[in-house]
Amino acid sequence: MKHIKVLGPGCAKCKTTYNNVLEAIKQTGIQADVTKIEDIMEMMKYDVLTTPVLMIDEVVKVKGRVADVHEIKQLLIA
Repeated sequence: MKHIKVLGPGCAKCKTTYNNVLEAIKQTGIQADVTKIEDIMEMMKYDVLTTPVLMIDEVVKVKGRVADVHEIKQLLIA
């Protein structure tokens, strides 16, 4: 099972990234635990300054931009 985190304060880009993650999981059929982190103090623990951030299994894969569904699917099956 993949562990996915989307970090962001709740802006439109962060919400789009989160929704794209859900769609990518649905399309690939991969089992994943998805967590959305919006708390600034919690985000600071990951030492990231630009959001949104997409983490898979505790590794930052995308930061500072919206990852589209196709890109996320590629990251999930890699």
